[in-house]
Amino acid sequence: MPKIRNSVKAVIRQDGHLLVIQQRDELGPYFTLPGGGQEFGETFPETLARECMEEVNAEVEVGTLLFVREYIGAHHEFAASDGRVHQVEYMFDCRLRNPEGIRNGKVPDKGQERPAWLPIAALGESRLYPKAIRTAIRDWRKGDEVYRGDVN
Repeated sequence: MPKIRNSVKAVIRQDGHLLVIQQRDELGPYFTLPGGGQEFGETFPETLARECMEEVNAEVEVGTLLFVREYIGAHHEFAASDGRVHQVEYMFDCRLRNPEGIRNGKVPDKGQERPAWLPIAALGESRLYPKAIRTAIRDWRKGDEVYRGDVN
């Protein structure tokens, strides 16, 4: 029986840019937030600390929960490959403790090319996934709705 997976993501903004992981598919580069799956016994901040170090060599300070989204793969454009995926993602505002050390970490994601900085003003036109947070990150205001639903 398929299981629901918790995942935590870091929303790291600095100087008008968002730290992302660049990957590539047949359409070219696309971007995801640093972070990943929670392991048994880990808190969300512990998961984010481990994942950010593994993927982008970053020590982070975990702040406010910004967004929660569910991803039920069978409901979205990647249903053919993600049809049995049900993931709940918790996206936290984070701050870098070592901004000069950003590079691929020791355990990058499969298909990860490199960390990159996307201009926040242009997130609506980028291939940042999940798509539903492109403008949410750009336009975020304190008090915004946290739960975004089953979106991609």
